[in-house]
Amino acid sequence: MISREEFFTRWSEIHGGAQIKGIVRWWLSISFRLASLLQRMKISANAMTVFGVAISVLLVLLLSDEGSSNTPPTLSILTALFLLVISLAADGIDGSLALLTGSSGRKGAALDAIADRIAESLWALAFIQIGADMRIVIVAWLAAQSQEYIRARLAGLGVSEIGVVTLCERPVRASFLAVALVIALIFGASGEEEILGLTLSLAMTIAASLWLLFQSIALWQLSRFAIRSTIGPS
Repeated sequence: MISREEFFTRWSEIHGGAQIKGIVRWWLSISFRLASLLQRMKISANAMTVFGVAISVLLVLLLSDEGSSNTPPTLSILTALFLLVISLAADGIDGSLALLTGSSGRKGAALDAIADRIAESLWALAFIQIGADMRIVIVAWLAAQSQEYIRARLAGLGVSEIGVVTLCERPVRASFLAVALVIALIFGASGEEEILGLTLSLAMTIAASLWLLFQSIALWQLSRFAIRSTIGPS
Protein backbone atom coordinates (compact mmCIF):
# COMPACT_ATOMS: atom_id res chain seq x y z
CA MET A 1 0.00 0.00 0.00
CA ILE A 2 1.34 3.45 -0.89
CA SER A 3 2.10 6.07 1.75
CA ARG A 4 0.05 9.20 2.32
CA GLU A 5 2.70 11.41 0.71
CA GLU A 6 2.81 9.15 -2.37
CA PHE A 7 -0.97 9.37 -2.49
CA PHE A 8 -0.80 13.18 -2.38
CA THR A 9 1.76 13.18 -5.21
CA ARG A 10 -0.37 10.94 -7.44
CA TRP A 11 -3.49 13.00 -6.75
CA SER A 12 -1.66 16.22 -7.66
CA GLU A 13 -0.32 14.68 -10.89
CA ILE A 14 -3.75 13.67 -12.19
CA HIS A 15 -5.18 17.06 -11.23
CA GLY A 16 -2.77 19.09 -13.33
CA GLY A 17 -0.24 19.70 -10.56
CA ALA A 18 -2.77 21.22 -8.18
CA GLN A 19 -1.30 22.25 -4.84
CA ILE A 20 -2.31 20.24 -1.80
CA LYS A 21 -2.81 22.60 1.10
CA GLY A 22 -5.47 23.98 3.40
CA ILE A 23 -8.88 22.37 3.20
CA VAL A 24 -7.80 20.25 0.21
CA ARG A 25 -5.02 18.63 2.27
CA TRP A 26 -7.41 18.17 5.20
CA TRP A 27 -10.01 16.40 3.05
CA LEU A 28 -7.44 14.28 1.22
CA SER A 29 -5.99 13.14 4.54
CA ILE A 30 -9.42 11.97 5.68
CA SER A 31 -10.12 10.43 2.27
CA PHE A 32 -6.79 8.58 2.38
CA ARG A 33 -7.60 7.02 5.77
CA LEU A 34 -11.09 5.96 4.72
CA ALA A 35 -9.88 4.61 1.38
CA SER A 36 -7.14 2.65 3.16
CA LEU A 37 -9.77 1.06 5.39
CA LEU A 38 -11.96 0.18 2.40
CA GLN A 39 -8.96 -1.28 0.60
CA ARG A 40 -8.33 -3.63 3.52
CA MET A 41 -12.01 -4.61 3.34
CA LYS A 42 -11.54 -5.53 -0.36
CA ILE A 43 -14.09 -2.91 -1.52
CA SER A 44 -13.43 -1.62 -5.04
CA ALA A 45 -13.53 1.98 -6.26
CA ASN A 46 -16.29 1.14 -8.74
CA ALA A 47 -18.37 -0.35 -5.92
CA MET A 48 -18.07 2.93 -4.01
CA THR A 49 -19.11 4.86 -7.11
CA VAL A 50 -22.26 2.78 -7.50
CA PHE A 51 -22.89 3.06 -3.74
CA GLY A 52 -22.88 6.87 -4.00
CA VAL A 53 -25.56 6.79 -6.71
CA ALA A 54 -27.64 4.29 -4.72
CA ILE A 55 -27.56 6.64 -1.73
CA SER A 56 -28.77 9.51 -3.93
CA VAL A 57 -31.64 7.35 -5.18
CA LEU A 58 -32.54 6.53 -1.59
CA LEU A 59 -32.48 10.25 -0.73
CA VAL A 60 -35.04 11.03 -3.45
CA LEU A 61 -37.25 8.08 -2.51
CA LEU A 62 -37.18 9.19 1.12
CA LEU A 63 -38.28 12.73 0.29
CA SER A 64 -41.02 11.49 -2.06
CA ASP A 65 -42.52 9.71 0.95
CA GLU A 66 -42.09 12.69 3.28
CA GLY A 67 -45.74 12.91 4.06
CA SER A 68 -46.02 9.28 5.12
CA SER A 69 -47.60 8.70 8.52
CA ASN A 70 -44.82 6.23 9.30
CA THR A 71 -42.01 8.77 8.87
CA PRO A 72 -42.27 12.25 10.43
CA PRO A 73 -41.28 14.99 7.94
CA THR A 74 -38.50 16.28 10.22
CA LEU A 75 -36.98 12.81 10.46
CA SER A 76 -37.22 12.38 6.68
CA ILE A 77 -35.41 15.65 6.04
CA LEU A 78 -32.76 14.99 8.70
CA THR A 79 -32.11 11.56 7.21
CA ALA A 80 -31.98 13.05 3.70
CA LEU A 81 -29.35 15.54 4.90
CA PHE A 82 -27.26 12.66 6.26
CA LEU A 83 -27.64 10.73 2.99
CA LEU A 84 -26.51 13.77 1.00
CA VAL A 85 -23.29 13.93 3.03
CA ILE A 86 -22.70 10.21 2.51
CA SER A 87 -23.33 10.51 -1.24
CA LEU A 88 -20.87 13.38 -1.60
CA ALA A 89 -18.25 11.64 0.54
CA ALA A 90 -18.55 8.43 -1.50
CA ASP A 91 -17.82 10.42 -4.65
CA GLY A 92 -14.53 11.67 -3.21
CA ILE A 93 -13.48 8.41 -1.63
CA ASP A 94 -13.94 6.32 -4.78
CA GLY A 95 -11.25 8.33 -6.54
CA SER A 96 -8.91 7.98 -3.57
CA LEU A 97 -9.56 4.26 -3.48
CA ALA A 98 -8.77 3.98 -7.20
CA LEU A 99 -5.43 5.72 -6.59
CA LEU A 100 -4.56 3.44 -3.68
CA THR A 101 -5.42 0.26 -5.53
CA GLY A 102 -3.92 1.37 -8.83
CA SER A 103 -7.25 0.78 -10.55
CA SER A 104 -7.54 4.23 -12.13
CA GLY A 105 -8.42 3.83 -15.79
CA ARG A 106 -10.81 4.80 -18.55
CA LYS A 107 -13.53 2.43 -17.42
CA GLY A 108 -13.49 3.74 -13.86
CA ALA A 109 -13.29 7.36 -15.03
CA ALA A 110 -16.27 6.86 -17.35
CA LEU A 111 -18.30 5.19 -14.61
CA ASP A 112 -17.42 7.98 -12.18
CA ALA A 113 -18.45 10.69 -14.67
CA ILE A 114 -21.79 8.97 -15.38
CA ALA A 115 -22.42 8.43 -11.68
CA ASP A 116 -21.70 12.08 -10.88
CA ARG A 117 -24.20 13.31 -13.46
CA ILE A 118 -26.90 10.89 -12.26
CA ALA A 119 -26.32 11.82 -8.61
CA GLU A 120 -26.50 15.56 -9.35
CA SER A 121 -29.71 15.07 -11.31
CA LEU A 122 -31.17 13.30 -8.29
CA TRP A 123 -30.01 16.13 -6.03
CA ALA A 124 -31.85 18.60 -8.27
CA LEU A 125 -34.98 16.45 -8.04
CA ALA A 126 -34.65 16.43 -4.25
CA PHE A 127 -34.41 20.24 -4.32
CA ILE A 128 -37.72 20.39 -6.18
CA GLN A 129 -39.31 17.86 -3.82
CA ILE A 130 -38.73 20.08 -0.79
CA GLY A 131 -40.44 23.05 -2.43
CA ALA A 132 -37.96 24.85 -4.70
CA ASP A 133 -39.24 26.37 -7.94
CA MET A 134 -38.82 23.69 -10.60
CA ARG A 135 -37.98 26.19 -13.36
CA ILE A 136 -35.15 27.78 -11.37
CA VAL A 137 -33.73 24.41 -10.34
CA ILE A 138 -33.81 23.06 -13.90
CA VAL A 139 -31.96 26.10 -15.29
CA ALA A 140 -29.35 25.88 -12.51
CA TRP A 141 -28.99 22.14 -13.13
CA LEU A 142 -28.52 22.71 -16.87
CA ALA A 143 -25.82 25.30 -16.12
CA ALA A 144 -24.07 22.78 -13.84
CA GLN A 145 -24.21 20.08 -16.53
CA SER A 146 -22.84 22.56 -19.08
CA GLN A 147 -19.96 23.35 -16.74
CA GLU A 148 -19.04 19.68 -16.43
CA TYR A 149 -19.44 19.18 -20.20
CA ILE A 150 -16.94 21.99 -20.84
CA ARG A 151 -14.44 20.37 -18.47
CA ALA A 152 -14.86 17.04 -20.27
CA ARG A 153 -14.40 18.67 -23.69
CA LEU A 154 -11.26 20.47 -22.49
CA ALA A 155 -9.82 17.15 -21.37
CA GLY A 156 -10.70 15.69 -24.77
CA LEU A 157 -8.86 18.56 -26.44
CA GLY A 158 -5.74 17.80 -24.43
CA VAL A 159 -6.01 20.55 -21.81
CA SER A 160 -4.49 18.73 -18.84
CA GLU A 161 -4.47 21.62 -16.35
CA ILE A 162 -7.18 21.61 -13.69
CA GLY A 163 -8.03 25.12 -14.87
CA VAL A 164 -10.03 27.57 -12.81
CA VAL A 165 -11.69 26.47 -9.57
CA THR A 166 -15.06 28.08 -10.09
CA LEU A 167 -17.43 29.62 -7.60
CA CYS A 168 -19.77 26.63 -7.83
CA GLU A 169 -17.94 23.30 -8.02
CA ARG A 170 -19.71 20.06 -7.12
CA PRO A 171 -19.30 20.33 -3.30
CA VAL A 172 -20.75 23.85 -3.39
CA ARG A 173 -23.72 22.64 -5.44
CA ALA A 174 -24.35 19.98 -2.82
CA SER A 175 -24.08 22.66 -0.13
CA PHE A 176 -27.03 24.58 -1.60
CA LEU A 177 -29.21 21.48 -1.30
CA ALA A 178 -27.88 20.93 2.23
CA VAL A 179 -28.84 24.48 3.21
CA ALA A 180 -32.30 24.00 1.68
CA LEU A 181 -32.75 20.78 3.66
CA VAL A 182 -31.74 22.57 6.87
CA ILE A 183 -34.28 25.31 6.14
CA ALA A 184 -36.98 22.70 5.52
CA LEU A 185 -35.96 20.99 8.76
CA ILE A 186 -36.38 24.24 10.70
CA PHE A 187 -39.85 24.80 9.24
CA GLY A 188 -40.82 21.20 9.93
CA ALA A 189 -39.58 21.30 13.53
CA SER A 190 -41.24 24.64 14.30
CA GLY A 191 -44.59 23.75 12.76
CA GLU A 192 -44.89 27.37 11.62
CA GLU A 193 -46.02 28.36 8.13
CA GLU A 194 -43.93 31.52 8.23
CA ILE A 195 -40.55 32.26 9.85
CA LEU A 196 -38.96 35.74 9.81
CA GLY A 197 -41.52 36.80 7.24
CA LEU A 198 -40.64 33.93 4.89
CA THR A 199 -42.78 30.99 3.89
CA LEU A 200 -41.11 27.66 3.15
CA SER A 201 -41.84 28.08 -0.56
CA LEU A 202 -40.25 31.54 -0.66
CA ALA A 203 -37.21 30.35 1.32
CA MET A 204 -36.71 27.47 -1.11
CA THR A 205 -37.03 29.83 -4.08
CA ILE A 206 -34.37 32.12 -2.60
CA ALA A 207 -32.03 29.16 -2.01
CA ALA A 208 -32.55 27.89 -5.58
CA SER A 209 -32.06 31.40 -6.98
CA LEU A 210 -28.75 31.77 -5.15
CA TRP A 211 -27.64 28.43 -6.58
CA LEU A 212 -28.56 29.68 -10.06
CA LEU A 213 -26.63 32.90 -9.49
CA PHE A 214 -23.50 31.10 -8.27
CA GLN A 215 -23.80 28.51 -11.04
CA SER A 216 -24.11 31.19 -13.73
CA ILE A 217 -20.94 32.90 -12.47
CA ALA A 218 -19.15 29.54 -12.37
CA LEU A 219 -20.17 28.74 -15.95
CA TRP A 220 -18.87 32.13 -17.07
CA GLN A 221 -15.57 31.57 -15.22
CA LEU A 222 -14.97 28.19 -16.83
CA SER A 223 -16.11 29.35 -20.27
CA ARG A 224 -13.62 32.20 -20.09
CA PHE A 225 -10.83 29.79 -19.14
CA ALA A 226 -11.83 27.40 -21.93
CA ILE A 227 -11.63 30.14 -24.57
CA ARG A 228 -8.27 31.34 -23.32
CA SER A 229 -6.77 27.85 -23.09
CA THR A 230 -7.88 26.75 -26.55
CA ILE A 231 -7.72 30.00 -28.56
CA GLY A 232 -5.41 32.15 -26.51
CA PRO A 233 -5.85 35.60 -24.97
CA SER A 234 -7.45 38.25 -27.13
